[in-house]
Amino acid sequence: MKKLFVGNLPASTKDNDVIELFSQFGKVRSLKLASDVFTSQCKGFGFIEMEGHEARAAIAGLDGKDFNGKPLKVNFEVPKKSRGRR
Repeated sequence: MKKLFVGNLPASTKDNDVIELFSQFGKVRSLKLASDVFTSQCKGFGFIEMEGHEARAAIAGLDGKDFNGKPLKVNFEVPKKSRGRR
């Protein structure tokens, strides 16, 4: 299972929009769009989990593709480095 970062999403983006877009490359196992607490609108990014070969196909097919007027950014999630204790 691979986790993908999806960025540059329009504020009007809904879960079903992203699932429909990524489903052409395989089964979307999970999806978490970052949303504003007050307006419930998409903050412009989210995370998707797919099988490895499906995730690579989705990156190849969707990175830079126009989605509602904006070019998508799709790549593997890069975990934040932990901040060590002092």
